[in-house]
Amino acid sequence: MAPTTRTAERLDRKTALVQAAYRAIAAEGFEGLRTRDVADEAGVNVATLHYYFPTKEQLIRGVVEYTMGRFRSTLESRAASSDQLRSHLHAVRRLIKNEPQLGIVMGELALRSARDPAIARIMEEANGAWHRTLRALLKRAAREGSVHPELDTDDVAALLMATLTSMTLPTVASGPRIDQALRQLERWLGVNRSRPSN
Repeated sequence: MAPTTRTAERLDRKTALVQAAYRAIAAEGFEGLRTRDVADEAGVNVATLHYYFPTKEQLIRGVVEYTMGRFRSTLESRAASSDQLRSHLHAVRRLIKNEPQLGIVMGELALRSARDPAIARIMEEANGAWHRTLRALLKRAAREGSVHPELDTDDVAALLMATLTSMTLPTVASGPRIDQALRQLERWLGVNRSRPSN
């Protein structure tokens, strides 16, 4: 077997394990996350699971990376910064609507991180990376004149994260308040399509 094929198979197995753990958390919460069940669903034995993820914490880290990857997929890299911001807001909304299990997993991770220092560290790392990405995008938008230059990009990135994260809560995600919040954020940032001319 060629090295590239082996590497692809390993990646496929690792991805299958992460996605099986993701589905387990979405269906049954952390209480239902059992490595034997994850291995069975991925079609491997427990020893193989432990080869890729020696600890449950590393498996959860894989789930967090997968989950945050779903959010990162909503960032368009070639668009103007104001278009990127607007698209990100709407794409996150669509993502949560189309993949309700994403909100469930994010909620489970957030709740568990309050009681589990290891998960708290993983979430801090992931949220830190997201915050840096949003802050950089906002800084670029300010330089381009797409958002108000007096906005504190650090604070605005935190506000965007708080708003977008709240969308993952099942009681919030299905209501009209999310669309209202997105429209207001767009107006406040100055990235809405119907910007008034000066």
